[in-house]
Order: sequence, then C-alpha cells, then structure tokens
Amino acid sequence: DVAAPGRRKKCSLCTKILGQMKAMAGEDPDNEAVEAALGKVCQALGKRLGRICKRLVKKFRDQISEALQNGDQPRDICAAMGFCKA
Repeated sequence: DVAAPGRRKKCSLCTKILGQMKAMAGEDPDNEAVEAALGKVCQALGKRLGRICKRLVKKFRDQISEALQNGDQPRDICAAMGFCKA
C-alpha cells in the first residue's frame, strides 16, 4: 500500500506526483528525460509526499516510464496502477 487510507486521497496523490513527473519530463520525452524526472520529482515534493513518491517510483518505475513516454495522462497512469478508478 503506497499511500494513506482512502482511495480518493491515493488517486489525488498519485495524479499530483505523476503530473509533476510529466511536467519535468517535458513534451515527448525519451527514456533519459523520464529517468531524470523520476529522480528529481520526489525531492521537489517535500518530505511526506517525497516518501510516497519514492515508494511509487520504486514499485512502478518501468510502468511509469513507459506511460510517460507514450504521452499517457497522469490520471490514466494512476488508474492503470490501481490508484484511481478507471
């Protein structure tokens, strides 16, 4: 379990984290841009969110990386990982 109780809260945290990653990776990112964003985004989110972010990245790194490179939206990525309702 990545985040605090409550599905909506998990969904909004996931969406927020992935929104930041998408913004950092830029439009049409390659693997290097995504990896750089994955490394930086958790530090930029502060202590509490940063911890959740690190666990999320550790567990779903490949899935997040592929989805960002495909141009998927944060909410769709979070739904695919089970944090949001599809």
